[in-house]
Amino acid sequence: MVNLQCSPELRTFLCALYAPVCTEYGRMTLPCRRLCLQAKSDCYKLMDMFGVSWPQEMDCNRFPDCDQSYPRPVDLLSSSDTTESPVSVQRDYGFWCPRELKIDPELGYSFMGVRDCSPPCPNMYFTREELTFARYFIGVVSIVCLSATLFTFLTFLIDVSRFRYPERPIIFYAVCYMMVSLVFFLGFLLEDKVSCNAASPGRFRASTVTQGSHNKACTLLFMVLYFFTMAGSVWWVILTITWFLAAVPKWGSEAIEKKALLFHACAWGIPGVLTVSLLAMNKIEGDSVSGVCFVGLYNLTALRWFLLAPLGLDVVVGVALLLAGIAALNRVRMEIPLEKENQEKLVKFMIRIAVFSVLYLVPLLAVLGCYLYENSYRAIWETTWVQEKCRDYHIPCPYQVERTSRPDLALFLIKYLMMLIVGIPSVFWVGSKKTCFEWASFFHGKRRKDAMVNESRQVLQEPDFAQLLLRDPNTPIVRKSRGTSTQGTSTHASSTHLAMLDEPPSASTSRAGSVRSARSKMSSYHGSLHRSRDGRYTASSFRAADDRLPYGSMPRLNDQSQSKHCSTNRLDGLSRHGSTQRLESQSRHSSVRDLSGATQAVLGVPGNGIHRVLEEDGATA
Repeated sequence: MVNLQCSPELRTFLCALYAPVCTEYGRMTLPCRRLCLQAKSDCYKLMDMFGVSWPQEMDCNRFPDCDQSYPRPVDLLSSSDTTESPVSVQRDYGFWCPRELKIDPELGYSFMGVRDCSPPCPNMYFTREELTFARYFIGVVSIVCLSATLFTFLTFLIDVSRFRYPERPIIFYAVCYMMVSLVFFLGFLLEDKVSCNAASPGRFRASTVTQGSHNKACTLLFMVLYFFTMAGSVWWVILTITWFLAAVPKWGSEAIEKKALLFHACAWGIPGVLTVSLLAMNKIEGDSVSGVCFVGLYNLTALRWFLLAPLGLDVVVGVALLLAGIAALNRVRMEIPLEKENQEKLVKFMIRIAVFSVLYLVPLLAVLGCYLYENSYRAIWETTWVQEKCRDYHIPCPYQVERTSRPDLALFLIKYLMMLIVGIPSVFWVGSKKTCFEWASFFHGKRRKDAMVNESRQVLQEPDFAQLLLRDPNTPIVRKSRGTSTQGTSTHASSTHLAMLDEPPSASTSRAGSVRSARSKMSSYHGSLHRSRDGRYTASSFRAADDRLPYGSMPRLNDQSQSKHCSTNRLDGLSRHGSTQRLESQSRHSSVRDLSGATQAVLGVPGNGIHRVLEEDGATA
């Protein structure tokens, strides 16, 4: 009868009878009686010609008495707007995916345990006004974090040698969160173009959340965001490991740096394995709040194993190593006697470690708290959403709902804030006067630090605490002089001069006397090894040096030639040795006067003509 087209109303009447509109479970709408009578009157004669009677189930008397086209407006209203009482839900039918949220099977989507289904987009919990506020909030915070971490990284590039182990991981930690903040900033610019699939009205498809790896832009954002989030947490653990090695086993910077390859392998390898695993499992999900793609937004299993477990393990290991390292540094401060200046710097170093760790741990613990809260209430939020939207989507409503709850927008804002602000503490570590000097030198176009900057850096330079920790507690502390050193001064001569300065005077031996005695013996030694004109070495003056009278009582020599010959021998050794001693610890100008005075004191022959020879020899040296 439909193919014969006996009535223009027959097709509509049959569809309304055998496939009626269902607004909710248990309530069925029927066509109007007028529609039934019109179709029957048009087709009755043709049906009778073929010997077909009008079916009993199509009796027009069983339809409501109305004269409206099907479906009627009242049929599209929910039960709360009608006087008819719908049949109550008798059992739990579970979640039925609405037609608008259906996805092609080959994409591998799933939502609330139902395959080929995806959550609606924009977010299923918040209004558009709330989402707009959240997006701008995340954008501002991402810009602040990006600026702080970028400043830290650029400070490192200006002077790479400044940041050595055990504090080098702070730089890589800052780089990781620089990339994290960059991804969130891109999400702010893209809005929901990447995190959501476009609607398709022709196929009755609404806008849904992007899942899987078929969207290349979403996949790229996920890989960068998840990889560097996990890498940042691993670098923090490595930072606590390096502090622990420097404080407890007392490893030096060079010893820790030898393990740098292992540190990099762990810091980049573990996040890489986790990222590839999620890509293989197709667990990528779009975040319609921030505009990025991440994991664990709708899948609780992925949330537990790929976010809560790694971050929780990082916190436990990092805190344990951090507390052990701080306790060891405090024990060093109490037991090993350090200089007052180094003692103060060690205390400041411990305070910086503690403040930096608190500034990292508090945001990270807040993020873990938000994830735990989502893990506990996600099922309740989804059930509440289904109960509110089941009539709009024409799906079965939940059965015996005991508790309903909606998420608070502030919870999500705190989560995003703490995910980004955790990278800002790195700027507090590099923020110092030394950094200001380096940036000032950089902006003035001086690639090589001038003398003033170098002097300022030496004053502001922190002590190598790894070397301080390696020092034996029983070893006495040698306090170094703060005077300016002469170019070319040897380490041995400088330490000898410092030892003389630090040697306290006694009642029996004065400083001048000890110097004169030492130089007298040295001059006698050089005189004993005098080389004669015929090329042979003679030791004739050695006994004379040993049998020599004390200082001030040497008799005059009778023979003038013998006096000149012996004195010249002694002067030859003394002038070379003495001038070298003085020139290595004092300036060239003062060394000539000191050498002439010291030679006169050793020889004990005041007023003779050898002084002019001595001055010329000292000036030549």
